[in-house]
Amino acid sequence: MNYSLLMIRPIHFGYNAETAINNAFQEKVDQDGVQEKALKEFDNFVSILRNHDIDVFVVEDTVEPHTPDSIFPNNWITFHKNGTIILYPMFAVNRRLERKDTVLEEIKNRYNIKHTIDYSTKENQNIFLEGTGSIILDRNENKAYACLSPRTDKELFLQFCKDMNYEPVYFYSVDMNGNEIYHTNVMMCVADKYAVVCMESIKDKNEYEHLKTSLEQSGKVIVPISYNQMNHFAGNMLQVKNKKEETFLVMSTQAYDSLNSEQIKTLEQFDPIIHAPINTIEQNGGGSARCMMAEIYLSKKIIL
Repeated sequence: MNYSLLMIRPIHFGYNAETAINNAFQEKVDQDGVQEKALKEFDNFVSILRNHDIDVFVVEDTVEPHTPDSIFPNNWITFHKNGTIILYPMFAVNRRLERKDTVLEEIKNRYNIKHTIDYSTKENQNIFLEGTGSIILDRNENKAYACLSPRTDKELFLQFCKDMNYEPVYFYSVDMNGNEIYHTNVMMCVADKYAVVCMESIKDKNEYEHLKTSLEQSGKVIVPISYNQMNHFAGNMLQVKNKKEETFLVMSTQAYDSLNSEQIKTLEQFDPIIHAPINTIEQNGGGSARCMMAEIYLSKKIIL
């Protein structure tokens, strides 16, 4: 079984007003030069990952249809060890265009896909579940975590867990203003032996205890982060593997800089940390390092 990261190289990246409706992390700033800056950040990020011997599969975005958030593929597709790929229903109408045939064809040309589950038709009913933005997968323990929000429907989340044989753990998570956090992956990251979580964002005592117990029963050390750190994308991390099966914890430089020395020391006891500066992408897109990587757990085709 191969492990790769799918990353989409942007061609027209920019602020997306449709997602800003419930993404409090986006900031509308002067758009002059945003695409060029984002492209430099993207290419540098890919180079840093590849320098650590991580297999990165880069697909070039297309000019048409215009998809300003294509740099975040983890929201519309996931890949699974049994050869299944899943397509997800997206909240923003213009993000639904990211499920491009050109991207899917490149994936199919390179990897063996046995089965496709397509939840995207749920968009017609205004039901949304945005991939590993909405769902944090503990693939080793077969547990799936989700904070419910307009972009993360409870019933569809439970359907996913049933379809893919995951134990569901769901809760509500709110920001400092009491608004529902739009994606689970901005407030928590689950790795093999640890979890980085903004625990203070979970206000319901029973949900708080249920999440804490579930993580601890899975043998995770919980590394709590504050609201301020979450707002600097410290929850938006991903544990990745390289070609030698070595693991790393990947995050943005902004996220890394928000951590204190004790948190860094704890995390580095488990994994070396890789970080890259992606401030333009974070500011305009409201997503960070984790959002840019979709993990591919599929076998590669033998190309003669």
